[in-house]
Amino acid sequence: MTDTTLVQPEEERDGPAGREEPASAGDPFDRDDLPAPRGATGALLRSLLAAHRARVAVAALVLLVKEAAVQAGPLLVAYAIDRGVPAFRAGDHGPLLAVAVGYLLCAVGAGALQYAFVRGAARINQDVLLDLRGRIFRHAQVLSVDFHERYTSGRLISRSTTDVESLRELLSEGLQELIGVVLSFVSIALVLLWLDLGIGAVAVASFGPLYLLVRSYRRRAGAVFAERSTAIAGVIVKFAETMNGIRPVRAFRRERVNDAEFAGLNRRHERSNGDALLEMARYVVGSRLVANTAVAGMCLWGAYRVADGSLELGVLAAAVLYVRRLYDPIDRLGMFLNSYESAAASLAKIAGLLAQEPGVPEAAAPRELPERAGSAPGREVVFDGVRFAYRTGGEVLPRFSLRIPAGQTVAVVGATGAGKSTLAKLLARFYDPTDGRVLLDGVDLRDLATPELRRGVVMVTQEAFLFSGTIAENIAIGRPDATREEIEQAAKAIGAHEFVAGLPDGYDTDVRKRGGRISAGQRQLVAFARALLADPAVLILDEATSSLDVPGERAVQHAMDTVLAGRTALVIAHRLSTVEVADRVLVMEAGRIVEDGAPADLVGGEGRYAGLHRAWRDSLAG
Repeated sequence: MTDTTLVQPEEERDGPAGREEPASAGDPFDRDDLPAPRGATGALLRSLLAAHRARVAVAALVLLVKEAAVQAGPLLVAYAIDRGVPAFRAGDHGPLLAVAVGYLLCAVGAGALQYAFVRGAARINQDVLLDLRGRIFRHAQVLSVDFHERYTSGRLISRSTTDVESLRELLSEGLQELIGVVLSFVSIALVLLWLDLGIGAVAVASFGPLYLLVRSYRRRAGAVFAERSTAIAGVIVKFAETMNGIRPVRAFRRERVNDAEFAGLNRRHERSNGDALLEMARYVVGSRLVANTAVAGMCLWGAYRVADGSLELGVLAAAVLYVRRLYDPIDRLGMFLNSYESAAASLAKIAGLLAQEPGVPEAAAPRELPERAGSAPGREVVFDGVRFAYRTGGEVLPRFSLRIPAGQTVAVVGATGAGKSTLAKLLARFYDPTDGRVLLDGVDLRDLATPELRRGVVMVTQEAFLFSGTIAENIAIGRPDATREEIEQAAKAIGAHEFVAGLPDGYDTDVRKRGGRISAGQRQLVAFARALLADPAVLILDEATSSLDVPGERAVQHAMDTVLAGRTALVIAHRLSTVEVADRVLVMEAGRIVEDGAPADLVGGEGRYAGLHRAWRDSLAG
C-alpha cells in the first residue's frame, strides 16, 4: 500500500486555483480585455510605424502621384470634347491624338505606381506585424506567474492571432483605401471648384450628410467590433481549454456539455459578425442614397445650364465623371472604417496587454551573488519579516521570519491551503513579498537580475513539463551551451541514462507534446537531470513524487538524493516518504509555521507532525 497523501489533487492546492486568492468582482482579469492607459492605443500604433517613417513617406508620395494620374482622366475628356472635337472637325488631329496618348500614359503610369505602392506597403505591413507579434510574445514571457495564472493562454493566443490579423487587414487594405479616399475627395473637390464654382459648391455641400453618416457608423461599429473581438477570444479560450484537458473531458464524459458551451460561444461570435455586417450594410445603403441623389441633382441642374449656354458640355461631362469618382470611394471608405473599427478594438486589447507591468520587476541596480563559501553548492536562505497577500485581497502568509542554512534540506508539510506552495513561489520569486525581504546569501532577491536569480534558484514542479524536442534539448534547457557528454553525465547521475538509451533514438528522441512519449516517472527523471545540469545553489521541489507509482517514486527518490547533495533545498512534501530526505521539517497551518524541527525530534513528540507520521505508518502496516 502506498503512503498517505496529505492533500487533494493539484487543482485544489495552494495558490490562485485554491483558497489562497479570493476572487474579486472588480478584477480586470475576469473580463476579456485589460484596461489600457489613455492614449496607449495611438502610442502603440505610432511606435510600430516609427521605424518605417521613411518608407511610409515614400509610399504616400507614390500614392499621391498615382492619384494625380488617375484624376487627370476626366480633365482630358473635357479637353477632348470642348477643344479636340472642334479641332478634329477643322482638320487638326493633334489635340485628340495628344489626349489619347496622355490618357494611355496616365493609365499605364497609374498601374505601375499602384504596383509599386502595393509592394512597398506589403513589406511595411509584414514588418509591423512581425514586430507586434514579437512584442506580444516577449512581453508575455516577462509577465509574472500570477498574471498567467489569471489571464488564460487562450486569450494570449487570441491577442497574437485574430487581433493581429485585424491590424493586418487595416495596414494592407484599409490605409490604402483611406489615403485614396482622402486624396480623391480633396483633389476632386478642388478640380470641381476650378471647373465651375457652382457645381463644386454643390459637391462639397453633399459632404455634410456623408460626414454625419460616417460619424454614426463609427459610433455603432466600435461597440460591435469590440464585442466581436471578445467573442472570438471566448471561442479560442474554450477550444484551447478543451484540447489541453482532453483526458478529463473524455474520462468524465464532458463532450456534450462542452459541445453546448462551445455552441453558445460560437453563436455569440456569429451574432457579433452578423451585427458587424448589418452595420456595414446600413452605411453602404445610406452613402449610396446620398451619392445618387447628389449626382442626379447635379446632372439635372447641369443640363439646364448647358441648354442656356452658361456651362460647356465638356465641363458638364468632366464634372459628372468627377462626381461619380467622388462618390465611388464611399463604399471603399466603408471598407476602411470596417477595418479601422475592427483593428481599433483589437489594438486596444493588445495595448491593454502590453501595458501590464510585471509583478516582479527587474532590479534597477542589479547585484551579483557573492562567491560561494567552500566547495558546497548551497547558499543560505532567509525570510526576513515576510508577509504576503494577493493583490485582490486576503492575507496568505502572516508576518514570519525563517532561516535555512546553506546546504540544508527543509521539507514543508501541511494541509491544503496552508501556504506551502506560496512559500516556495516567494523563494523562486514568482511573487514578491507584500512586506519584508527574501535573502539569498544576504542579497535581496529583488536586487538580483533575473538570469542571476534563475542560475541560483531552480524549481522542479509536480508535473515535469517537457517541451517539444529531444531528450537532450530538454535536459539542456538550464544550460543550452552544455555538451552532449555533460548532458549524458547528468542523466547517468540521476539514473535516467538507462531508459533514455532504450528509446528509439536515445537522447535524440523527440518527446513530442508535453513529453507524452514517455511516462510520468521518466519525465520527472528528465526534470531532475535538467536541474542537476543547471547546478543551482537552491533547489525547490514542489512534490516530485505525488503523482508517481511506487517504482517510479523509488527511482525519483534516488534522483533526489543525488541532486540535493550539498544544495539548499525546499521540498513541498505531500507524501511523508519525501520527508525522509529532509534535515528539517516545517509544519504549516493557515499560513503559519506551527512546528519546526528535525524529523526524528518531531516524530517523538505529540504535535501535528507526529500525528501525521503515525497515520502514515499505520497505513503502510495495513
